Amino acid sequence: MFSSKFIGLVLTGFFETIYMTAVASLLSYVIGLPLGVFLSVSRPEGISPKPALNRSFGTIVNLLRSVPFVILLVAAIPLTRFILGTSVGSSATIVPLVIASFPLVARSVEASASSVRHGVIEAAQSMGATDMQIITRVILPEAVPSLITGAASSLITVLGFSAMAGVCGGGGLGSIVINYGYYRGETGIMYVLIVVLVLMVQAIQEAGARLSVKSDKNSKNSE
Repeated sequence: MFSSKFIGLVLTGFFETIYMTAVASLLSYVIGLPLGVFLSVSRPEGISPKPALNRSFGTIVNLLRSVPFVILLVAAIPLTRFILGTSVGSSATIVPLVIASFPLVARSVEASASSVRHGVIEAAQSMGATDMQIITRVILPEAVPSLITGAASSLITVLGFSAMAGVCGGGGLGSIVINYGYYRGETGIMYVLIVVLVLMVQAIQEAGARLSVKSDKNSKNSE
């Protein structure tokens, strides 16, 4: 069952999964990080209240978050084909992964930014700091431990989405689980790959927890 061909296939699927997860997560943060900061600072109690824009962007984020990934995966096929010329493969899966995950990132970043102590922000405002200076020098640095924890959760979510994409020819370990474990009835292979995915999740959780604790200690030592 575990021939050299299968081991090669698993390694290919493993690296495809890492590729999809890493690239999609990076692009999700390119969109979600500034969006999440905006949602935080533009709240009525934020440093730059913009209620109308906050509601508009918040509604878009909530709508995208409410769509199940499998449905979004199918609905995004025309857009994926328009951008990449194909809707099959690991690269094509990145498009729906980004669409599904950047709203989650935005809400996670919003929660982290909103958890920063008001006293620290007020102190910066009393010294004449601009809104951008408060964001870059106060809110984001203070929120780093929480942002790291949120990033780990986002990575795990994207990893789970990438495995689900195997149903529609997305590539990676999820595709191998579907094609070999489910369609061919090779349950041994399916369980092995499930264990691999679980270990990947545990590794991300452990790394995120360690980095968050280390960052929190560093911020406390610098005070």
